[in-house]
Amino acid sequence: MPSITSRKTEQSRRLQERAARMIPGGVNSPVRAFGSVGAEPLFIVRGKGSHVWDADENEYIDYIGSWGPLILGHAEPGVLDAILGAACNGTSFGASTPSEADLAELVLSAFPHMQKVRFVSSGTEATMSAIRLARAYTKRKFIVKFEGCYHGHADCLLVKAGSGVATLGIPGSAGVPEEFTQFTLALPFNNLGAVEHAFHKFKHEIACVIVEPVVGNMGCVPAADDYLVGLRLITERERSVLIFDEVMTGFRVAYGGAQELYNILPDLTTMGKIIGGGLPVGAYGGSSEIMDLVAPLGPMYQAGTLSGNPLAMAAGCATLKQLRDRKSEIYPRLDKLSGELVHGVAAAAQEAGIRLCHNRVGSMFTWFFTPGPVRDWDSASKSNTDMFGRFFRAMLDHGVYLPPSQYEAAFLGATHTAEDVQKTITAAKEAFAALRA
Repeated sequence: MPSITSRKTEQSRRLQERAARMIPGGVNSPVRAFGSVGAEPLFIVRGKGSHVWDADENEYIDYIGSWGPLILGHAEPGVLDAILGAACNGTSFGASTPSEADLAELVLSAFPHMQKVRFVSSGTEATMSAIRLARAYTKRKFIVKFEGCYHGHADCLLVKAGSGVATLGIPGSAGVPEEFTQFTLALPFNNLGAVEHAFHKFKHEIACVIVEPVVGNMGCVPAADDYLVGLRLITERERSVLIFDEVMTGFRVAYGGAQELYNILPDLTTMGKIIGGGLPVGAYGGSSEIMDLVAPLGPMYQAGTLSGNPLAMAAGCATLKQLRDRKSEIYPRLDKLSGELVHGVAAAAQEAGIRLCHNRVGSMFTWFFTPGPVRDWDSASKSNTDMFGRFFRAMLDHGVYLPPSQYEAAFLGATHTAEDVQKTITAAKEAFAALRA
């Protein structure tokens, strides 16, 4: 792996200059630009297991995993075989295929509250559709979301959102009229009092509460002990729909997602990432009572030309079957290695006198450059993003690829090894020493 003096950047720089002439910022998703960490973007050309290589042939231990989907690692043979097998029969038909029900069966078996599921092509589509469905079901207008939680880039959800919006330091998005967000109530995360106040103020007007049960888009921020239980009790009492956005946590923090981990059943669940095995996918699901409102059975319209794409369905089936068959092996190992990694880096920071705290749930984690603790957007936003940027660049030079934002969760996968973890801790020690210099 590269040392601090050997990493080359010429090819990635050339590719970025070329892309920037045709694509806004040279990227198709803002965080990829590396602007918040003061670095030049990488152009990845291949991956295998827990490692990736860029256009300059630099090798990195990867803790992004395509932002979470690749829990089985890059170029997993079973997933590749499934994709290639499906592609040999055609890439898309605009008609139903058997693999859609195959993946639906796997998803429903893992999430007990879901009786029906609809596949879409992205997490944004999933959350947008779930909210539309909740409004159709309750015949109410207002929705509750939480500061620092990112649920995709639908207009009504880009209010105090996390992820790339937080990374870029903007409160929302240009091009979203105030009228589009007037029915969105953005409340502080982990504050049940604020939720109670909102339901009191907007009595019988709130259609749904949407929440990341483990936030991953202001960095990894778990819910407080009573928080998710409180949301469930409040929404049941007020006959409002509780939506768990498990695009990131689904099949990640447990086979049955955060709702299995915390034993709380929402009314609707949104998913993405892992259920597509690295290909574009999203899904939303719930009880038949609610889901039967979706067209063609009901009046809530939602459609997608490439929804249920056979390649994504095949990749998802191959991934979920492995996770199902190996869950007693994979999830405990992910938890163990992630714990060793997170605590090892935190210990290195303490030894170097660097102010840092950390959050972790299973194989999702973040090191925050603040004394902490980080429990919501207000505390996360106090992180020293300049220090994080310096840390990110130093780790990159030592062959460790972390999310290029203080406000994105990192992920460990099934192909990471104890050697990867030790090399990462060693790299962090050298990086912290450089920060103190």
